[in-house]
Amino acid sequence: MLRTVVVVGMLLLGVGAVLAQQEIAVQQDNLMRGQAKSLYDVMLKMVKGDIPYNQAAVDNAIKELEESVPKIATLFATNPKQQVVNATYGSSQKIWQNKADFDSKIPPVVKAIADDKASLRVAYNSINDRCSDCHETYRLKLK
Repeated sequence: MLRTVVVVGMLLLGVGAVLAQQEIAVQQDNLMRGQAKSLYDVMLKMVKGDIPYNQAAVDNAIKELEESVPKIATLFATNPKQQVVNATYGSSQKIWQNKADFDSKIPPVVKAIADDKASLRVAYNSINDRCSDCHETYRLKLK
């Protein structure tokens, strides 16, 4: 009986750890998806002329980026060691193998957002170039 209780307890502990790791991966994925929405669904589509220019939408997208980009280093401090279930993109283990380099890519994005508010095209290109610099190394195509 005691053995069964111990085994069940260990299984529950293991399941709890897996769920906690998945939650971290989901939080990381949600942060990056939110940034992608601001950058691609708003700014890029306006630059390409797919949607009409809307200053309020631009202001909101830039505000969201200003608030969320500085959170990247903190949110990616923990390696979840797994990907989000059914995700299209995921985080490469290179992030945690070279965390200092990963973290060093965040301030240029923050600066680009702050410096380039005046022109949507310049802002998009500048911000996207900094984001792509990190994605080239640290993002995995899962599907």
